[in-house]
Amino acid sequence: MGQHARTSIPIHYSLPVPLDACPFCREMFASGEASHCPTCGIELSDATKLPPSPTLRHEADEWDEDLGPEHDRLAWTYLGRGRGPLLLLAFVGIGLFLLPWIDMSLPYVARLSGWDLARRMGWAWGAFAAWIVLLPTIASRRSIVALRGARVAAVFLAAIPGLTAGIVRAFPPHSAMLPVHVEFDWAVYATIVVSLAAVVVGVRLGGRLDVLVAKRGSSAGETLH
Repeated sequence: MGQHARTSIPIHYSLPVPLDACPFCREMFASGEASHCPTCGIELSDATKLPPSPTLRHEADEWDEDLGPEHDRLAWTYLGRGRGPLLLLAFVGIGLFLLPWIDMSLPYVARLSGWDLARRMGWAWGAFAAWIVLLPTIASRRSIVALRGARVAAVFLAAIPGLTAGIVRAFPPHSAMLPVHVEFDWAVYATIVVSLAAVVVGVRLGGRLDVLVAKRGSSAGETLH
């Protein structure tokens, strides 16, 4: 029987090419090809040392440990960085809305709470609705970045009750046919004060990013500057 000659063909694999990538857009370049991203202008870094891009996360509830401490999930009971004070002020505001705002002596005797006024003047419901909406808006923010992102909404909602109470105080109930005499209770003024306090807290909601406490890694428990 004849023998078939077998020819061995050497197989060569290309050596791995080191890559650099833009930390922002993640466009990759061969190492040494460029020093800065031509699109973003950011200095390139070793692609193997970059953390996963947050823009590539497919689900909102997927939290990556390498995004930085400002992205860490906070406990539901976390009260720092303005979260606790703003929630407390919202509860106080709701309580004040249910207390008497006006004492009327003419044309009849009555004590009217913010709730009672809203039933007579529909626009006054805005104060109650703002406090109610503010609670889940802040409670659902579970990271420092999310808290900071809610600043505009928090300030807007916190300002509505104070504006409502201010309008009620500036333009008290009146009638063209009958004399009306009213006196304002302390809850109206307290609503304005609580609303202003909530606006101040809302402006600073989430605190500063340049002072963070790391909860993991070699810097756990340390303040990062």
